[in-house]
Amino acid sequence: MSSFIHTEYPLQHDGVVRAEQALMSLRQAVRGFNTTRATASLLLAAVVAALVVVANQLIEVWTDGHLMLAWVALWTVTFAAIGLLAKPLRQTVYGLRELGSTWSARRRQAAADEHLWRIALTDARVMADISRAMTAGGFQPSRSRF
Repeated sequence: MSSFIHTEYPLQHDGVVRAEQALMSLRQAVRGFNTTRATASLLLAAVVAALVVVANQLIEVWTDGHLMLAWVALWTVTFAAIGLLAKPLRQTVYGLRELGSTWSARRRQAAADEHLWRIALTDARVMADISRAMTAGGFQPSRSRF
């Protein structure tokens, strides 16, 4: 007499499933990471740390027996700096990021224009297309390039 054994094996390994889930959550965290905000936060932390060091140096001079008062004054300077400088520093970082992306776009466009101009110098058809486009658009070429 023969008997059959039916065993149920899982189709997926639990460790592999956990690793895939961890990788997906890491990808979502990276996608949600805002570099501008992180840069602004780091800049704010650096400025506040510098102000705390300066405040500590100034307070240390007159803290003969008033350590509690000095501690309160130091933390007042710290929280005031965080409150007052957070928005201006964030706006500065956003402005610098925008300036950098505008500069990068202009450099890419200039490189593309230079590449097209080099091709136009060797291919009469491309030069004719450029000339036709400039004439149709009402563009008056300047003496610097064309």
